[in-house]
Amino acid sequence: MASDNDTLTNQRIRVRIPKDYHQEPVISRLVSDYGLTVNITAAILGANAVGDGWFDLDIQGTNKQIHNGLTYLHDLELEVWDNTKIADW
Repeated sequence: MASDNDTLTNQRIRVRIPKDYHQEPVISRLVSDYGLTVNITAAILGANAVGDGWFDLDIQGTNKQIHNGLTYLHDLELEVWDNTKIADW
């Protein structure tokens, strides 16, 4: 029987990736380092990657994986909005 820690859940977030991070594999690390499944549902990128990028992500994983992935984004000091703030997109 799976515990609550093993139950998969989904969370929608929006992440702003500053131009300084365009060469960093931020989204890839959510998958490889934190075991999350990431679906990019929308993205806005500046022409020639000059400006900041915005990504709407549907992330799936255990509560712990999602928490750790969001902590990683927070540690990078990226702006992150969760589904409670983006319901009206």
